[in-house]
Amino acid sequence: MVETSGGGGRLHPHGQRRSVAAFLAANKTLLAAAWVVGFTLVFLWQSAKVSVGGGGRGGGFLRLRSAPPPPPSRPAPLLRPKAYELTDFGGVGDGRAVNTEAFERAVKAIAALAERGGGQLNVPPGRWLTAPFNLTSHMTLFLAEGSEILGIPSFREVQKLVLLSGFDRDERYWPLMPALPSYGYGRERKGPRFGSLIHGQNLKDVVITGHNGSINGQGEVWWMKHRRRILNNTRPPLLQLMWSKDIIVANITLKNSPFWHFHPYDCTNITVSNVTILAPISSAPNTDGIDPDSCQDVLIENCYISVGDDAIAVKSGWDQYGIAYGRPSRNIVIRNVMARSLVSAGISIGSEMSGGIANVTVEDVRIWESRRGLRIKTAIGRGGYIRDISYRNITFDNVRAGIVIKVDYNEHADDGYDRDAFPDITNISFKEIHGQGVRVPVRAHGSSDIPIKDISFQDMSIGISYKKKHIFQCSFIEGRVIGSVFPKPCENLDLYNEQGQLVKRAAMVNSTEVDYDI
Repeated sequence: MVETSGGGGRLHPHGQRRSVAAFLAANKTLLAAAWVVGFTLVFLWQSAKVSVGGGGRGGGFLRLRSAPPPPPSRPAPLLRPKAYELTDFGGVGDGRAVNTEAFERAVKAIAALAERGGGQLNVPPGRWLTAPFNLTSHMTLFLAEGSEILGIPSFREVQKLVLLSGFDRDERYWPLMPALPSYGYGRERKGPRFGSLIHGQNLKDVVITGHNGSINGQGEVWWMKHRRRILNNTRPPLLQLMWSKDIIVANITLKNSPFWHFHPYDCTNITVSNVTILAPISSAPNTDGIDPDSCQDVLIENCYISVGDDAIAVKSGWDQYGIAYGRPSRNIVIRNVMARSLVSAGISIGSEMSGGIANVTVEDVRIWESRRGLRIKTAIGRGGYIRDISYRNITFDNVRAGIVIKVDYNEHADDGYDRDAFPDITNISFKEIHGQGVRVPVRAHGSSDIPIKDISFQDMSIGISYKKKHIFQCSFIEGRVIGSVFPKPCENLDLYNEQGQLVKRAAMVNSTEVDYDI
């Protein structure tokens, strides 16, 4: 029993310890029984998590239940009259078996269906290692959720090769192709170039889509070879379609390309939508996201791009070769894109623009943690033109230089470029440009040979992180500022109010202090 004080009901500690000890000594049997009952209840509770399996003649046995299987992947919608699975052609998605022949057999089967609407190749969940292969017309390549096409070489495989000479063994899987006619020779090295992992030429009606499956170029080894200067040919893109039309790339992820990720070349009617493109933001050289090159009627929308070079770069050939080829990039819309480029720019035009670039609209774009936001780059020898370019509703977040126009990007195909081929830069507009953490909002420098004409800035407010005097830099530039623009624009521009009335003529000053650290 527990002793209490005479009238207050308060426990006496010493009496409590003596009474509890006496109780335990007197009730050992009861406590042992309670322990057995408790253990039995726990055992029964655990047994609810096991199932009874057959035990042969000795009776049943307890078997732990296996983890529930993952939910099945969403079935691929039927987008063509006929659909195949990659496994129908012997594909094995274990990340080790090489599936090049399976892809080739599948493409051949779909090519035979061209007159009946083509066919669809479904790539199931798994890791599908392959060397480069070609697509065909009237084809849909559908990447299931959890599927990944892997380009040879695998980094883990190449790590086993200690000697640099051993790396050459992996290049044999990649075919060499002639140089692009508008470039004169392979972009990085003279002579042939490596073909892309997924390739197509002279095609019509090609769709690459899925439930966000991915195409992984496993470019680490290529980047290392490039840095060590041990490649004899230009690195391969991840996806390249040439001289083709009616192309859709949607709802997939592209990553770790050896070179540019998606390079449509001289193509018409291209849509890129809801695509994620990823590569390391450093040490992954020239891994541009999307590079429409001599293309027209292009829509790029709703994409997330974080790569080791320009997120998007519009091109049209290089120096005298691009001038001779004469195919412009035009009628291009880029909208609802998030872009990051720590070493280059979010959205670029050029520098290879010798065939001309016109009628490009860039709107509703956020660029973050990048070296440059919007960039136009060209040089003497390019020739061609950049005209009718419109930027609207652009947001910068921690970008070193917001808007850059550079006319001395002196990288040439060879010494045969025309020193009198001056590009024309005309009618460039920037409207609703905002941001924070920007070091230099504008650096637009033309030259006496390549002036920047008819440029305009309207509704611009950028929070700056750099207090140097010349944070809005201009030279050899002609145009206007309309309404409110912050920070204070350079004096090379006419000032207009919101009603379009001239307030002040430009002071014709064609040089400013240049911050070459940008």
